[in-house]
Amino acid sequence: MHAANIAITGERPDFFSAYKIRILAGDFARLGLQADRIVDFGAGTGNSIPFFRQYCPTSALTCADVSRRSLDLAQARFPGQSRPLLLDGPRIDAADGSFDVAFSACVFHHIPHAEHERWLRELWRVVRPGGMLCIFEHNPLNPLTVRAVNTCPFDANARLIVASRFRRTIRSAGWLASAVRYHIFFPRALAALRGLEPLLVRVPFGAQYSIIARR
Repeated sequence: MHAANIAITGERPDFFSAYKIRILAGDFARLGLQADRIVDFGAGTGNSIPFFRQYCPTSALTCADVSRRSLDLAQARFPGQSRPLLLDGPRIDAADGSFDVAFSACVFHHIPHAEHERWLRELWRVVRPGGMLCIFEHNPLNPLTVRAVNTCPFDANARLIVASRFRRTIRSAGWLASAVRYHIFFPRALAALRGLEPLLVRVPFGAQYSIIARR
């Protein structure tokens, strides 16, 4: 279903999972961050797991999700490659400072906007001082992204988030020095132009955006 929904891009779902983790790993290197412990918040059925193992092979990965069935599927698909963590209440079942990095890929648009700051504060709590938050979201300023979300059955409850507003919420939750970058400007048919995308990260029309912040 997901593959059919994004067919206009010419890419498979794995392409989008891979690029996010590749960017995340690049941030670790750029910032000199030791990322021994990562939590994937809203990990679902584990689509990012093989790419964490590819780009962050020495990191201990925790996959957190509200769906026990999704976590079970992730463990069945990629046995022994992550630790499952069920989100079954208002708090993340982890001690303060348990992780070096909190990562989330296109999850918050499924969470009621009024609850964003609470969950961002929980992520702040479970990340160590000096650690990092990295969130990817769909860009509501991109018409093709909006079309894909509006026609996708499992995005029926989605409310897309304007990056500038989300950045303010992240800062209100206690995170510091947040920065917004935009990604994916060219479909596969124009893949030869993707080398230009690092020059376009401040142009607010990419299909997705990321926000990084420090604890």
